[in-house]
Amino acid sequence: MRLVDYLDKGASLGPEAPCLTTDGHTQTYAEVRDTSRRVADALARCGVAPGQSVAILSANDPTSFTCVFGISRAGAVWCPVNPRNEAAENRELLDLFDCTALLFQKSFAPLVAAIAPDLPKLAILVCLDGPDDTVEGALTWDDFLDADATVDRVPVDAPNPVAESGVADLAMIVGTGGTTGRPKGVMLTNANLETMTALTLMGYPFRGRPTYLALAPLTHAAGVLCFPVLALGGEVVIMRTPDVGGFLALVERHEVTHTFLPPTLIYMVLGHEALDTTDLSSLQCFWYGAAPMSAARLEEALTRIGPVMAQLFGQTEAPMMISMMPPADHVDADGSPVRERLSSAGRPAPLVQVAVLDEDGREVPRGERGEIGVRGSLVMAGYYKNAEATAEAGRHGWHHTGDIGFLDADGFLHIVDRAKDMIISGGFNVYSTEVEQALLAHPDVQDCAVIGVPDDKWGERVVAVVQPYAGRSADPDDVRAFVRERIGGVKAPKEVLVWGDLPRSKVGKVLKVDIRSSVLASHADE
Repeated sequence: MRLVDYLDKGASLGPEAPCLTTDGHTQTYAEVRDTSRRVADALARCGVAPGQSVAILSANDPTSFTCVFGISRAGAVWCPVNPRNEAAENRELLDLFDCTALLFQKSFAPLVAAIAPDLPKLAILVCLDGPDDTVEGALTWDDFLDADATVDRVPVDAPNPVAESGVADLAMIVGTGGTTGRPKGVMLTNANLETMTALTLMGYPFRGRPTYLALAPLTHAAGVLCFPVLALGGEVVIMRTPDVGGFLALVERHEVTHTFLPPTLIYMVLGHEALDTTDLSSLQCFWYGAAPMSAARLEEALTRIGPVMAQLFGQTEAPMMISMMPPADHVDADGSPVRERLSSAGRPAPLVQVAVLDEDGREVPRGERGEIGVRGSLVMAGYYKNAEATAEAGRHGWHHTGDIGFLDADGFLHIVDRAKDMIISGGFNVYSTEVEQALLAHPDVQDCAVIGVPDDKWGERVVAVVQPYAGRSADPDDVRAFVRERIGGVKAPKEVLVWGDLPRSKVGKVLKVDIRSSVLASHADE
C-alpha cells in the first residue's frame, strides 16, 4: 500500500466520518481526500514528476499532514523536515534529498528565505498558510491549488531519487540525526511502512474506530502511527504545540483511544497536577518509545494512567516495530506489573528477525550481550546516495542497530546501551542504561544521563548528570549511595552532577554528546 492508500481505505469505511481534528475544527475523510487530490494535481502542474522529492517544513498541522497524502498520490517521495533543526542542517538535508519542491508554514519563512538561495535544485516553494513576501518566488496556498494559475515548473532534468537509487517502491526519505556526524537519508519503502502498519494492527489493541491523539512531532513516530489509525477509519486529533495539560484535557474530551509520547513527556504527565482527576478510561493503548523509559516510572504509569502502556522499539532504519510490548505483557493475570519485564523492549515483532550478534556477525547464546541485528521487510532499502554506509549497516546479512542488548529466557529483548555509549571502567563494561534505570528510581530524579569521562585510575569514570523534579533538590552523596545499593559500587557513578535541565534534541532525546562536552570542558577549567 502507498501512504495515500491508508487515507483512501479509511474514506471507504465512511467518507463523512471525522478524519483530522485540530483546535476544535474537524475535517471529514471526504474533505481530506479531496484536498490530497488537489495537492497531487498541483504538484503535477508544477512539473513534479513521480519519484521526485517533496519536502514539508511545518509544525503539527492538518494542512501539512494532508499534503503527505497528496505527495504520495502524485507518486512523489515525502521528505519530512524537522522544523526545530538549525538552518544549516535543514539546508544540508534538502540538498541531500535532492528536493525539487518545499511546502512550508509562514512561521518558517525566515528560515526558508535564508537557505533557498543555496538550493538550486529547489524549484517550487509553497507557503501553506497565507501570502509571504519574504521568500522570493514562493506560491501562496491558493495559487498552488488554482488550476488556472501560472506557475514556474520543475525542470525536466531535475534529480529523481527513485531513478537515482533504483528503489521503485520509495515512499519517503528521512534524515538521521546529525549529532554524531553528517546526516544520512534513510530510504523507507511503501513495503517497509506496510510492514510497520501490519505489525501495529496485529500486535496492539484496537477496538472499534480509534481516536489517536498526536502531540509529538508528526515528522517522526507520531506521524507514521497515524497510518494504521486511518486504515481503520479512525480520527486523528492533532496538537499544534506540546502542552501536557492540554494533552490530558483532549484525552478526556475526545475519548482518545490511542496516543504516543516519548518517556520525557510521560514523566511530565506523571508530574502534572491534573493527571489524577482526568478521565483516561477511554485509552486502549498508550505507546511509549524513542528512548529508554525508567522501569520505576513505568510502574507508576501503569498504576496512575492504567494498564494501557505499550512499548515499541525501532529506529529510523527499521521503523517502530523491531520489538513490541503490548499492554497485556506489562501485567500479570491479577493486573499487577511484571517488574522483570518493565526494563525490556518487549518481544521481537512477528514479521521481523532479531538476533544478538558478536563482532563477527555470529549469534551469541541467549542471555549473552551483543549488538542487536535485524532483518526482514521492516528494514530500510538503504541510505540515499551512500552505498558505503548502507554496506556497513548491512554487514553479515543483518541490519546493525548500534544497540547492545540480550534476549532473556522468555524471549524478551533487553537493550542495555548504545554501542558508542558503553563505558569501560576498571576493566568492567558499564552500560549507561542500567545505571540510568537505577538513578530514575530515586524519588527526586526526574531525568538523567550517564557518561564516561577519561580517568587516570579507572580508564573511564562513570559520571551521572541528574535533573531533579521541579521544586526538589537531589543530594549527590545520597544519589550515589542510592544507586550503589541497587547495582553495586563498580557500576555506581563516581561523580553526580545536578543540573536544572538536560540538553535535548529536536525530538526530546537527551544529548549525551553535548553533556559529555560540557562535563569535559568544566573539568578542564578546574
